[in-house]
Amino acid sequence: MDLVSEAEHYDVVVVGGGPVGLASAWHAVRRGARVAVFEQFEFGNERSGTSGAERHWRLQYTEPDLCRLTGEALPLWRDLERASGETLLHAFGSLWFGDVDVATNEGKISETARTMDQLSIPYEWLTASDIERRYGFAHLPRHFEGFVQPDGGAVDVRATVSGLLKLTGARCALRAGEPVQELVPDTDGVRLRTSRGWCRADKVVLANGPYANRLLEPLGTRLDLNVFEMALVTLRQRDPRARYPFWFVFQEPTEEDTNLFYGFPPNSWQDTDLVRIGPVFEVNALSEPERATGAPDPRHVTRACDWVERHLPLVDPRPLVRGACLAVLPADPERQFFLGTAEGRFTGGENVVIATGGWGFKFVPLLGKVCGELCLDGATTYDVDRLALPRPTRP
Repeated sequence: MDLVSEAEHYDVVVVGGGPVGLASAWHAVRRGARVAVFEQFEFGNERSGTSGAERHWRLQYTEPDLCRLTGEALPLWRDLERASGETLLHAFGSLWFGDVDVATNEGKISETARTMDQLSIPYEWLTASDIERRYGFAHLPRHFEGFVQPDGGAVDVRATVSGLLKLTGARCALRAGEPVQELVPDTDGVRLRTSRGWCRADKVVLANGPYANRLLEPLGTRLDLNVFEMALVTLRQRDPRARYPFWFVFQEPTEEDTNLFYGFPPNSWQDTDLVRIGPVFEVNALSEPERATGAPDPRHVTRACDWVERHLPLVDPRPLVRGACLAVLPADPERQFFLGTAEGRFTGGENVVIATGGWGFKFVPLLGKVCGELCLDGATTYDVDRLALPRPTRP
């Protein structure tokens, strides 16, 4: 096999062939750019943060700017659906309930309601009794309250990835099993060394999640990221006719964990009575993503299933499948993502665009468009300044 030649020159090289990387490539090729995507594993793999069939789609955020961004992501999802011929967003409601003033990694219920009021996003406020009567929950603490936002639901993960692969496959170079091993940025672009040789790009997008620091650290910088292996549990719904929204319960933390749990109903795009639930426990960060075992912490599985047994009787709490997925999150809980150029961090940093970290699947087409604009225009039309990389500190 011929080695990659440095004479091979692209307008944009994307490192990481997950959904954000593929969305970045799609937006760039739509504008006529010559693009290559280098993926160290196979395309469509579920090794990093893209495992499983669904991700939560929601409009609501506690932070008004992120709430606006979800609204701006919606038409981009519709654009992607039209282009791919796939239905990707499935709206069946997003239910947040519990201790309304507890601050969590998802935000705070009471402040999120105020943000939705401010931005005229519709929702219905519910008491614990309302939630039990309408959705089949039981024995909730009487002080629990919350809201259901009717436009929330789930994103079809696999259809999103396969749709983006279909859209990019004929229009850019998709290089599977070819890890990028070194970046050499300069003021005119970036040289890249892959497992097959060298090539050059005017701009590079780093969308390789937990592996970003391996390319940034030799350049004298790093992102403050944590990588967690989160438990996922598949259960069976006792009554296949039961209908309820995605749910997330906000509770006061315990000494051991955050005490936060979520659950999906059966996927509307599959003929199934299976549901996925999980805890959101950001504990025991991995030193390297390769240390992930794919096996969840048994205690976390037990905690989630015990909550279902106490409070969601229409679901059988006996686990059918125990799994895990990686979550790559900024160490600063006030930061949602790292999104922007590396300008000022090293020579040629303005030619390296970084998009990594955070619970970001709901933003996939928007993140891709932002990365495409940063590469081709040097600026983006979206207000993402708060998500930009922190300015490096000088000694």
